[in-house]
Amino acid sequence: MLPAMPRKHPKKIVRRYTPSPAPLPARLAPAFAGLLQVFSDASQRRHGGLAAVLFADADGEPLVVTRTVAVHGSNELELQAALFALAQARLHFPGRPLALFSDNRDAIDRLDRACRLGLAVDPQLAALLAPEDLAGMLALSTFHWVRAHASCRGNLLADRHAALAAA
Repeated sequence: MLPAMPRKHPKKIVRRYTPSPAPLPARLAPAFAGLLQVFSDASQRRHGGLAAVLFADADGEPLVVTRTVAVHGSNELELQAALFALAQARLHFPGRPLALFSDNRDAIDRLDRACRLGLAVDPQLAALLAPEDLAGMLALSTFHWVRAHASCRGNLLADRHAALAAA
């Protein structure tokens, strides 16, 4: 009987992403020109970290706001991050239409459904919006999913600052 051959482990592929110079990659930017571009993300470490990155215009510097919170489930934390981003948009840019981007599809779908069908379809979300009085922000917002860790500068900044807030 022959001795067993040692198993070869595949090499880990390290991908390096070059962020776009603007908040969104050039192929997406024209669709959101003139809108406040808001990116949200959450991270779990010792604490939960929320980040909102707001771009008033594509050429300007972003406004970055973070918060440390108690750790919840991943989707719940991502929804909190999106709501935190809406609150920051209302605080710093009141009444301005916005596009909110997140790499969590569940949070985006939930907010988009509430925006299209009304808050009655999601009473739990309505309860989360009420303390911050964010229901009016849904009418000013469109919600979009972005691929995690892609070349989208806004998403990379949100990811980095959420991780720092969670540390």
